[in-house]
Amino acid sequence: MSQLTIRQVEVIRAVMMAGTIQGAAALLNVSAPGISRLVKYTEESLGIRLFDRKGGLFVPSAEAASIFQMIHQVHRQMENLNNAVQALRKGEDVRLSFASAPSIAQFIAARVIRGVRARFPDLFVDLNILKIEETTDYLLLDRGEFVVMSSAVSNPALSSEPLATGRLMVIVPDGHRLAGQKAISIHDLEGEDFIGVDPDDPYGAALARPFSDAGVVPRYAMRGRFAQTVVSLVRHGLGVALIDEFSVAEVYMPGLTRRPLVEKAGITAWVVTRKGRPLSSFAELTIAQFRREMAAATARSNWDS
Repeated sequence: MSQLTIRQVEVIRAVMMAGTIQGAAALLNVSAPGISRLVKYTEESLGIRLFDRKGGLFVPSAEAASIFQMIHQVHRQMENLNNAVQALRKGEDVRLSFASAPSIAQFIAARVIRGVRARFPDLFVDLNILKIEETTDYLLLDRGEFVVMSSAVSNPALSSEPLATGRLMVIVPDGHRLAGQKAISIHDLEGEDFIGVDPDDPYGAALARPFSDAGVVPRYAMRGRFAQTVVSLVRHGLGVALIDEFSVAEVYMPGLTRRPLVEKAGITAWVVTRKGRPLSSFAELTIAQFRREMAAATARSNWDS
């Protein structure tokens, strides 16, 4: 025996609601002969009379009452399904949780989220700010789908993939003697009050490497744990610093002059995920957006122009 298709359910309900073939055709925006043929075919294939014809009207037959009740239920379920799909397309009742290093969260992550929510305006985003040593617990305890860090994480249960490599920039207070240079060398920083990050930290080690490569010993005036702290200290005239360009990837930063480092050096941003855990489509989109925003940041030739 033939089984009803979704299209047949749709047509039968339209005829039942309209009471005529012409009315059903108007509801479905199709031709009346097509509706008539499908109703006839459905009745013949099922071996059931669905409608009594009375003066051009189509009245549900008594024996098919239970079928029409089911058809109503199917239609409601289809409406619910379509509503759920529409809600998912906008991000309604969906939560995206991920984390970022502070240096990436301040400007890059904010622009990433703006792009994601432009596509999914109702998506709830839970952004956590983590230190690198907190990454493993965050992912293995399933608190979020991925983490963006300024260094890879060594753990057999996690996967680290590079997103982009950003240049190292020298940041000095506006009006500083080095602010007039188009680029600044490590050797230009000798004798300056230097604001750094602990070199035992992976991020701090990457910032310290150009000094050791050049045989220059920086004169540390102070240290900050996070890039935002370093930036704030420089802006207040307390010294100069090396920083990755993602940490200062904002068009307008009053009080701060950014110049590229003459020596070739950079920091790679990584996306860290839990092995074997499938990512949601929202997470995949967000990671792709990180790649785009970071590519745009590294394409700039001068942040202060």
